[in-house]
Amino acid sequence: MTSTTWNHRYVEANGIRVHYVRHGAGMPVVLLHGWPEFWYVWRKNIGPLSEAFDVVVPDLRGFGETEKTPLPDPPGRLLDDLVEDLRGLADALGLGAFGIVSHDVGSFVAQRFAYRYPERVGGLFFFNCVYPGIGKRWLEPESVVEIWYQTFHQQPWAQEIVGESRRTCRIYLRHFLDHWSHKPGTFDEDLDAWVENFMLPGNLRGGFDWYVGMREARMKIMREGAPELRKIETPARFLWGESDPIIKVRWADRLGDYFADYEFASAPAAGHFVHYERPELANAEIARFFGSL
Repeated sequence: MTSTTWNHRYVEANGIRVHYVRHGAGMPVVLLHGWPEFWYVWRKNIGPLSEAFDVVVPDLRGFGETEKTPLPDPPGRLLDDLVEDLRGLADALGLGAFGIVSHDVGSFVAQRFAYRYPERVGGLFFFNCVYPGIGKRWLEPESVVEIWYQTFHQQPWAQEIVGESRRTCRIYLRHFLDHWSHKPGTFDEDLDAWVENFMLPGNLRGGFDWYVGMREARMKIMREGAPELRKIETPARFLWGESDPIIKVRWADRLGDYFADYEFASAPAAGHFVHYERPELANAEIARFFGSL
């Protein structure tokens, strides 16, 4: 599947214009990206998965070609907006119950969506999931040195510095794509596409706003630790890159406190971007999971 054959579409959902790519037929499966990502991070997954599923791949609010909006008041409502964007997208496309494959930022959306609309979710597949059980471990010494960017992104001048030129943007993005991957250089063939995307008007700010919106929730869990919550009942599957320096595989130890029905496996020779770094493994596991439901 080449770049000229992607089915780019747009729809009004939850009051904004959402860009998505859609291929295939069968059980609907929505793929939700993280940061620094946009829909194209799934390019190695869309074709193979579309042979068995109706694959819908949106840009989240503020990312890619989806509409950029100011932060809500209070900013902490941003996650709820993203959840309602997903509901609006599913409604607009006529999806009943559907599967969700998510990663990083997308994993926040998937979890809250499953809490709020459990009847709409046929299954949850996570790569390197940010879940409440990580708790205060974000503040471990080896973690603190990795999460500096989350504070940097909240500065009003961060976009100006990173976006000063294509060169500065390229240096910044390449750091994360290399450092968070098992093998530096994994994204080299697509690095120009990443720079082009994030240099579009509003795209750096749109991604950085996620960290502004999550500030209070992030600080709360660092202060108070892992909260007690009712478990998500939706069947869930986790495939976690063993080399991820930011969302560490050993932090998966408390998944059972938050998910009632789950399977877990680690992915060797993969870091933060398992779906991109090891697409054959990712596609096979996604197909197996949703095919069994």
